Amino acid sequence: MFSTHDHTPTERPDGAPPRRARRALAALGVLTALVLAGAPAAATAATAAEPPTPAPPVSAPAGEHDLVASDVDAWLDGLLPAALESAGIAGGVVTVVHDGEILTTRGYGHADTGTTGGDAVPVDAETTLFRPGSVSKLFTATAVLQLVESGDLDLDTDVAEYLDFDVPRRFDEPITLRTLLTHTAGFEERVGGLIGFGDQPVVLRDALAQDPPEQVYEPGTVPAYSNYGNALAGYVVERVSGVPFEEYVERNIFEPAGMTSSTFVQPLPGDLTDRMSQGYTSSDVAPGQFEIVGTPPAGSLTASAPDMARFMLAQLGEPGAGPLLEPATLDQMHSPALDESTLGDLAAAPRMTLGFFDESRNGHRIIGHGGDTQFFHSHLQLYPEERTGIFISLNSSGTGGYATVPLREAVLQGFTDRYFPADDAAVTPAPGTTVDQDTAREHAALAEGSYVSSRGVRSNFLAALDVLSPTQLTARADGRLLITPGPGAVTPALYEEVEPWVWREVDGQRTLAMRVADGQVEAIVYEGAFTLLPGAPERAPGVVLPVLGVSALILLVAAVAWPVGAIRRRVRHESLPQGTGRVTRILTKIAAIATVLALVGWAITVQTVMSLQEVPEASLRQLQVVQALGALGIIPAVLQVVGAVRHRHGWRRVLGTVLVVLALAAAAWYAVDLRLLAPSVSY
Repeated sequence: MFSTHDHTPTERPDGAPPRRARRALAALGVLTALVLAGAPAAATAATAAEPPTPAPPVSAPAGEHDLVASDVDAWLDGLLPAALESAGIAGGVVTVVHDGEILTTRGYGHADTGTTGGDAVPVDAETTLFRPGSVSKLFTATAVLQLVESGDLDLDTDVAEYLDFDVPRRFDEPITLRTLLTHTAGFEERVGGLIGFGDQPVVLRDALAQDPPEQVYEPGTVPAYSNYGNALAGYVVERVSGVPFEEYVERNIFEPAGMTSSTFVQPLPGDLTDRMSQGYTSSDVAPGQFEIVGTPPAGSLTASAPDMARFMLAQLGEPGAGPLLEPATLDQMHSPALDESTLGDLAAAPRMTLGFFDESRNGHRIIGHGGDTQFFHSHLQLYPEERTGIFISLNSSGTGGYATVPLREAVLQGFTDRYFPADDAAVTPAPGTTVDQDTAREHAALAEGSYVSSRGVRSNFLAALDVLSPTQLTARADGRLLITPGPGAVTPALYEEVEPWVWREVDGQRTLAMRVADGQVEAIVYEGAFTLLPGAPERAPGVVLPVLGVSALILLVAAVAWPVGAIRRRVRHESLPQGTGRVTRILTKIAAIATVLALVGWAITVQTVMSLQEVPEASLRQLQVVQALGALGIIPAVLQVVGAVRHRHGWRRVLGTVLVVLALAAAAWYAVDLRLLAPSVSY
């Protein structure tokens, strides 16, 4: 699935396209305009690629408070109702556990706004069901560790031992359950089949075995969030246990934990259907359909807030909460799962556990996981030492699609700041105390450049998204790095080096680490499962968009000029200049028109795919044929140049034919470089 560990606004863990990809769609719209209008506008493209300014963070009081139900209720009641209304979010739910009990469960807004007729239905905190998205991955990880605990699985055995189909491989290093649960198995992203609609259940094996994503990184070395990888771990559970994944979780997690209102089954069982909240893009529009997640273990969970509270209690190992795992296994699950032996210097940043992200704040260890579908946006956090957990789920994306980001941060970070504030003994020394400024300047200069996300597509036409959504690192004179957009953010962020190759957000708590080899930055990791990789200079938006825009303009002008010229010659009873071959002229004309049509077609296709609509393979192959015709047209176009020079047609005609050749060559180059002509169109 293309969606994310979410409170990360640029990466969506489950269900919907990543927010970074959504920002890329704006740039794709610019590219379409460039092709149609022929205007090279690098500055315009760069501006369009930026996301809309998100709503300002919702204010949340900070300071030390007693973690009791009355205080939490008063805080949430003062924060959420107005925030939901202003953000265009129909409804939501929050539940908190502490010291072995469910402290509170609060519902807000509406499960059904009544926009399609009938009365509005308020969220019932106890019974309304939500879709937690990629929070589902914690259940998959729990199931894996149960079978590890029983001796049926081994974390470091190649998963080929457990599967009945071959997984694509480019490297000799094994793909293990450890690498799957830490998002380091090396898979590229897969968008097709991510989320759909209808009433047909998903066959997990088919979803994984048919057109799997390619392996593009050596296992264990590059964190790259992967819905496919987590779902593959879920299929291992299915294979080894001998029962469908949904049934295994029902028997071995839901029942022991007392989760009577939860399921991975899609569509929902009849007894749960009437309790399901509607899902909205925003509260003022009609609801969407029930979403069918294409890789169920990675995101198909449906649950009530009290059930999620029971899961948190079980994960905290509370007495009477349901013995999901032994204490030693829980400790293993909650601890960093990879070290310097594979990650190298990237291990200095927050690392993935076996399923959880390290989301520590204020010196307190916090592990968590977020999740998004097209409509639902959720997050779960545990404080193992404080025996505390919090879960929030919202049933709308809100105004502009970014509204849940500051709201969730206000709840989650506000909760930490209110009940677990930093103290002098717990907080890491202030940034900038261990690296001298000269070293910081040198390192910042080395890191400067354009980067792309490891969580992307490399093998087919969606590689174009890297061009349209880069992250730019700019070295400041004081040795700090300005990162645009900031890791895990939608706005720029300033970082400074606090240890060699470890950087912390100025006035913030996010941390990232760099891996450097032979004087070059190889990778920058943040939030455990997301990595920035150096981008190729020729793929910079400031290069690609102007080049393609100018090329499209030249080809459009040429395509229009040919019939205009023919009409003018006919009116004046003129013949074509000597050496202008009719066949080469026609073939060049076809190539120019084909190239323009192909560029427009690809822009529309990528937008369609990223809105989670299916594009038939036949349509993609037709686009490739049209693109290839444009590329092959370089040959007759060159022959036209030769003829124009040989017969001395004049510098204007020669220049025109040369520009057509250059435009066709540039479009062909990027068609190859951006994988538009790749053999695989499985996206």
